[in-house]
Amino acid sequence: MLYSFAVHFSKMTSVSVLTAMLLVSCSENVPPLAEPNQSASVLRTRLMTGEQYGNTIAQIFGEDIRNSVLPPIPPMARTDGLLASGSAFVGVTSDQISQIQQTAAFIAAKVVDEEHRDFLVPCRPESIEEPDPNCAGLFLRETGRLLQRQAVDDIRLSELVDIAAYAAEQTEDFYAGLALALESMLISPEFIFIVDHSEADPNRIGQERLTGHSLASRLSFFLWNGPPDIALLEAAESGELHTTSGLNVAVERMLDSVRLEGGMRAFFDDMLGFDEFNSLAKDPLVYPMVTGSTLRDAREQTLRTIINHLLHDTQDYRDLFVTRKTFMSPSLAVVYGTASHQGWVAHTFPEDSPRQGLLTQVSFLAANSHAVRSSPTLRGQALRERFLCQVVPSPPPNVDFSLLEEDEHASTARERLEVHNTNPSCAGCHLITDPMGLSLENFDGAGRFRETESGAQLDISGELDGVFYDDIGGLAAAMRNHPKLSTCLVNRLYAYGTGGPLSLGNDRDILNWFESRFVANGYKLPALLRDIALSRAFSSVRSEKTQGKLGIVEPARPFRLAEPDWINNAETN
Repeated sequence: MLYSFAVHFSKMTSVSVLTAMLLVSCSENVPPLAEPNQSASVLRTRLMTGEQYGNTIAQIFGEDIRNSVLPPIPPMARTDGLLASGSAFVGVTSDQISQIQQTAAFIAAKVVDEEHRDFLVPCRPESIEEPDPNCAGLFLRETGRLLQRQAVDDIRLSELVDIAAYAAEQTEDFYAGLALALESMLISPEFIFIVDHSEADPNRIGQERLTGHSLASRLSFFLWNGPPDIALLEAAESGELHTTSGLNVAVERMLDSVRLEGGMRAFFDDMLGFDEFNSLAKDPLVYPMVTGSTLRDAREQTLRTIINHLLHDTQDYRDLFVTRKTFMSPSLAVVYGTASHQGWVAHTFPEDSPRQGLLTQVSFLAANSHAVRSSPTLRGQALRERFLCQVVPSPPPNVDFSLLEEDEHASTARERLEVHNTNPSCAGCHLITDPMGLSLENFDGAGRFRETESGAQLDISGELDGVFYDDIGGLAAAMRNHPKLSTCLVNRLYAYGTGGPLSLGNDRDILNWFESRFVANGYKLPALLRDIALSRAFSSVRSEKTQGKLGIVEPARPFRLAEPDWINNAETN
């Protein structure tokens, strides 16, 4: 069975006359002076991502239990540039339900085994061979609150205690009964799904806001990529999250937490499409130096660079495209041609090095190339789609790619791609990808530097939306100063935080306001995160009536997974 939760909107803006005809981009930059009064986000139901599932298990039960299982969450389709936005559209099949249930049973058994029960179960039963409703109730109430991200109501708690008691009687094992009740919580929609609930906003007549628990979940999955901790749940339950001072305190604490780094790693991993590294491979005959370890380290290098630059050093986001500071591992040193050290070390490329910014890192160069050669087109497309939020149209179905391979006189990619200019159906799109991609041809399909291809000198001059340059440094500067670079980050972050695609008609003003604040704060990520988390739009939601006018379908309550056989038997006996 398949559950569809929302309707996808896209929008168009222009970078230039040609680009406006061929690209779909994120928003126009006309920043208002203050946050729009009617700004609000969409009420959504979304499936937890695999990483969020794992982070939740680790947060509640420990890293060793998380590491003993693979998250049973189905893959998600990238929607408006983010897998996280696809979580509001993903379907769950009966086979996947079975996998969720099997994983839940395994985790529950681990939690109560002799190795873990002494520190994960906060009480001791009077007898390990008989039911103990008091001890079971204490564990299930505390654990359920963390799993469901809100208190377990008395009726549900009574059901869980009865399940534990029945299974303990049947097995003559208190912990076996407790495991079955825990399994029931681990397969419930309250755990698997992140469900937004709303209530009337007493401060804005006729408007709605997220409930305290829903706001706590939205904040924690946005900033930490995991569940709320006890302090955040207490702030939700006390009503503090709905006060200006209480929300400020909570957000500042979250921004100061070590968990913020993991949350932002998850966001940039998603934004940059790094899930593609899971299936990326290079021909070992052409690039013998590129192994699975090399590609894993390439992904890690870029994430370390981003987190260090934006969070540790609190630098201008745009400077990620011109910085020479990064990190180096032994396997990457072979590709970069630098000295090798043991483990990861900080590394700065010299001023005369062609390595400058994210576009010259192996993660971008190797991921956006073919198995045996580089690809200016793929690199130009990735530059636009990942960093500028512009969608390059797919090639028409009748394109004859053989012409690219049959030109015996073409020595370089630039010469081979000239073929596209002879085909009107290809020329338009290639004009918005190839000029930037060709500027990176000093790097082969593995990301190694080269000055020639097939003995021919490379011409790496190019143009990015009216900015012309002669070398890689020129491309880096053009990218840094591109007007859509900051717009794209703002749009992606807000969509990521609110759990789905943006709406042209209703999100334009708030996005422009976020960007104006981002610019005023020197393009610093922590300030942008703070503005989003504290904004009225983040905690307010559009009413069901308003969403219907927008064509946004409010999700139905998610399904309840089938209870284990013992539970069904207990209910019928």
